[in-house]
Amino acid sequence: MVAASPTHSVILGIDPSLRGTGYGVIRIENRKAKAVDHGTVRCPAGWSRSRCLAEIARTVGSRIAALHPTACVLEGLFYAQNLQTALIMGEARGASLVAAAEAGLEIFEIAPRKVKQAIVGYGAAQKLAVAKMVQRMLDLPSLPDADAADALALALAYSQTLSRYSFDSVKRI
Repeated sequence: MVAASPTHSVILGIDPSLRGTGYGVIRIENRKAKAVDHGTVRCPAGWSRSRCLAEIARTVGSRIAALHPTACVLEGLFYAQNLQTALIMGEARGASLVAAAEAGLEIFEIAPRKVKQAIVGYGAAQKLAVAKMVQRMLDLPSLPDADAADALALALAYSQTLSRYSFDSVKRI
Protein backbone atom coordinates (compact mmCIF):
# COMPACT_ATOMS: atom_id res chain seq x y z
CA MET A 1 0.00 0.00 0.00
CA VAL A 2 1.21 3.47 -0.91
CA ALA A 3 -0.16 6.62 0.66
CA ALA A 4 -1.96 8.87 -1.79
CA SER A 5 -0.29 12.04 -2.92
CA PRO A 6 -1.96 15.12 -1.38
CA THR A 7 -1.45 17.07 -4.61
CA HIS A 8 -4.42 15.62 -6.52
CA SER A 9 -7.33 18.02 -6.78
CA VAL A 10 -9.00 16.64 -9.93
CA ILE A 11 -9.75 12.92 -9.61
CA LEU A 12 -11.20 10.51 -12.16
CA GLY A 13 -13.11 7.46 -10.90
CA ILE A 14 -13.81 4.54 -13.24
CA ASP A 15 -16.20 1.64 -12.68
CA PRO A 16 -15.22 -0.72 -15.54
CA SER A 17 -17.65 -2.98 -17.38
CA LEU A 18 -17.82 -4.03 -21.01
CA ARG A 19 -21.37 -2.78 -21.66
CA GLY A 20 -21.49 0.10 -19.16
CA THR A 21 -18.25 1.65 -17.90
CA GLY A 22 -19.02 4.43 -15.45
CA TYR A 23 -16.78 7.46 -15.13
CA GLY A 24 -16.87 10.41 -12.78
CA VAL A 25 -14.59 13.37 -12.24
CA ILE A 26 -14.52 15.43 -9.06
CA ARG A 27 -12.57 18.54 -8.11
CA ILE A 28 -11.48 19.18 -4.54
CA GLU A 29 -11.68 22.85 -3.59
CA ASN A 30 -11.35 24.06 -0.02
CA ARG A 31 -11.71 20.48 1.22
CA LYS A 32 -15.06 20.15 -0.54
CA ALA A 33 -15.70 17.80 -3.45
CA LYS A 34 -17.57 19.09 -6.50
CA ALA A 35 -18.72 16.96 -9.42
CA VAL A 36 -17.15 18.10 -12.69
CA ASP A 37 -18.45 15.42 -15.05
CA HIS A 38 -19.93 11.94 -14.96
CA GLY A 39 -21.52 9.45 -17.28
CA THR A 40 -21.48 5.95 -18.66
CA VAL A 41 -19.79 4.53 -21.74
CA ARG A 42 -22.61 2.42 -23.18
CA CYS A 43 -21.87 -0.33 -25.67
CA PRO A 44 -24.84 -2.11 -27.28
CA ALA A 45 -25.08 -5.89 -27.00
CA GLY A 46 -24.55 -6.20 -30.77
CA TRP A 47 -21.08 -4.66 -30.62
CA SER A 48 -18.03 -6.91 -30.59
CA ARG A 49 -15.84 -6.92 -27.49
CA SER A 50 -13.00 -5.28 -29.41
CA ARG A 51 -15.28 -2.42 -30.51
CA CYS A 52 -16.47 -1.93 -26.92
CA LEU A 53 -12.90 -1.88 -25.59
CA ALA A 54 -11.90 0.70 -28.19
CA GLU A 55 -14.93 2.84 -27.27
CA ILE A 56 -14.09 2.64 -23.56
CA ALA A 57 -10.47 3.67 -24.17
CA ARG A 58 -11.50 6.46 -26.56
CA THR A 59 -14.16 7.91 -24.25
CA VAL A 60 -12.03 7.72 -21.11
CA GLY A 61 -9.13 9.27 -23.02
CA SER A 62 -11.30 12.12 -24.28
CA ARG A 63 -12.64 12.88 -20.78
CA ILE A 64 -9.05 12.91 -19.46
CA ALA A 65 -7.96 15.28 -22.25
CA ALA A 66 -10.89 17.61 -21.60
CA LEU A 67 -10.84 17.66 -17.79
CA HIS A 68 -7.15 17.14 -16.89
CA PRO A 69 -7.38 14.88 -13.83
CA THR A 70 -4.08 13.94 -12.23
CA ALA A 71 -5.26 10.76 -10.50
CA CYS A 72 -7.40 7.85 -11.64
CA VAL A 73 -9.11 5.45 -9.26
CA LEU A 74 -10.51 2.13 -10.45
CA GLU A 75 -12.58 -0.43 -8.70
CA GLY A 76 -10.28 -3.15 -7.42
CA LEU A 77 -10.54 -6.69 -8.64
CA PHE A 78 -13.17 -8.88 -7.09
CA TYR A 79 -13.73 -12.59 -7.27
CA ALA A 80 -16.35 -13.52 -9.85
CA GLN A 81 -17.97 -16.93 -9.80
CA ASN A 82 -17.93 -16.99 -13.60
CA LEU A 83 -14.46 -17.04 -15.13
CA GLN A 84 -15.68 -15.65 -18.47
CA THR A 85 -17.27 -12.66 -16.70
CA ALA A 86 -14.05 -12.02 -14.80
CA LEU A 87 -12.01 -12.07 -18.01
CA ILE A 88 -14.36 -9.65 -19.78
CA MET A 89 -14.35 -7.30 -16.77
CA GLY A 90 -10.55 -7.44 -16.78
CA GLU A 91 -10.50 -6.45 -20.43
CA ALA A 92 -12.73 -3.42 -19.78
CA ARG A 93 -10.54 -2.50 -16.84
CA GLY A 94 -7.47 -2.80 -19.07
CA ALA A 95 -8.94 -0.46 -21.70
CA SER A 96 -9.51 2.16 -18.99
CA LEU A 97 -6.05 1.61 -17.51
CA VAL A 98 -4.38 2.13 -20.89
CA ALA A 99 -6.18 5.46 -21.38
CA ALA A 100 -5.18 6.66 -17.91
CA ALA A 101 -1.59 5.42 -18.19
CA GLU A 102 -1.10 7.00 -21.63
CA ALA A 103 -2.21 10.33 -20.14
CA GLY A 104 0.35 10.01 -17.35
CA LEU A 105 -2.15 9.82 -14.49
CA GLU A 106 -1.27 8.25 -11.17
CA ILE A 107 -3.51 5.18 -10.97
CA PHE A 108 -4.94 3.66 -7.82
CA GLU A 109 -7.46 0.98 -6.97
CA ILE A 110 -9.87 0.56 -4.09
CA ALA A 111 -11.80 -2.60 -3.25
CA PRO A 112 -15.57 -2.36 -3.84
CA ARG A 113 -16.38 -3.05 -0.18
CA LYS A 114 -14.01 -0.28 0.97
CA VAL A 115 -15.69 2.19 -1.37
CA LYS A 116 -19.14 1.31 -0.01
CA GLN A 117 -17.81 1.52 3.55
CA ALA A 118 -16.30 4.96 2.88
CA ILE A 119 -19.41 6.37 1.17
CA VAL A 120 -22.36 4.67 2.85
CA GLY A 121 -20.77 3.33 6.02
CA TYR A 122 -21.65 -0.27 5.16
CA GLY A 123 -19.46 -2.49 3.00
CA ALA A 124 -22.36 -4.49 1.55
CA ALA A 125 -24.52 -1.48 0.64
CA GLN A 126 -26.81 -1.70 -2.38
CA LYS A 127 -26.11 0.31 -5.56
CA LEU A 128 -29.10 2.59 -4.91
CA ALA A 129 -27.78 3.52 -1.46
CA VAL A 130 -24.39 4.39 -2.98
CA ALA A 131 -26.04 6.51 -5.70
CA LYS A 132 -28.20 8.40 -3.17
CA MET A 133 -25.23 9.12 -0.92
CA VAL A 134 -23.11 10.28 -3.88
CA GLN A 135 -25.95 12.59 -4.93
CA ARG A 136 -26.09 14.01 -1.42
CA MET A 137 -22.32 14.36 -0.97
CA LEU A 138 -21.87 16.14 -4.31
CA ASP A 139 -25.13 18.10 -4.13
CA LEU A 140 -26.23 16.75 -7.51
CA PRO A 141 -29.66 17.86 -8.78
CA SER A 142 -30.61 14.31 -9.78
CA LEU A 143 -29.58 10.77 -9.01
CA PRO A 144 -26.66 9.70 -11.22
CA ASP A 145 -27.06 6.39 -13.04
CA ALA A 146 -25.64 3.42 -11.15
CA ASP A 147 -22.36 3.06 -13.07
CA ALA A 148 -21.57 6.78 -12.95
CA ALA A 149 -22.51 6.87 -9.26
CA ASP A 150 -20.07 4.04 -8.54
CA ALA A 151 -17.34 5.91 -10.42
CA LEU A 152 -18.03 9.10 -8.48
CA ALA A 153 -18.01 7.05 -5.26
CA LEU A 154 -14.55 5.75 -6.16
CA ALA A 155 -13.27 9.30 -6.65
CA LEU A 156 -14.86 10.42 -3.38
CA ALA A 157 -13.44 7.45 -1.46
CA TYR A 158 -10.00 8.24 -2.85
CA SER A 159 -10.35 11.90 -1.90
CA GLN A 160 -10.96 10.81 1.69
CA THR A 161 -7.53 9.15 1.70
CA LEU A 162 -5.97 12.55 0.95
CA SER A 163 -6.97 13.77 4.40
CA ARG A 164 -4.06 13.93 6.78
CA TYR A 165 -6.33 12.17 9.29
CA SER A 166 -7.03 9.21 7.03
CA PHE A 167 -6.18 5.81 8.48
CA ASP A 168 -6.68 4.04 5.18
CA SER A 169 -4.44 3.91 2.18
CA VAL A 170 -5.08 2.89 -1.40
CA LYS A 171 -3.18 0.56 -3.67
CA ARG A 172 -1.20 2.24 -6.41
CA ILE A 173 -1.05 0.35 -9.71
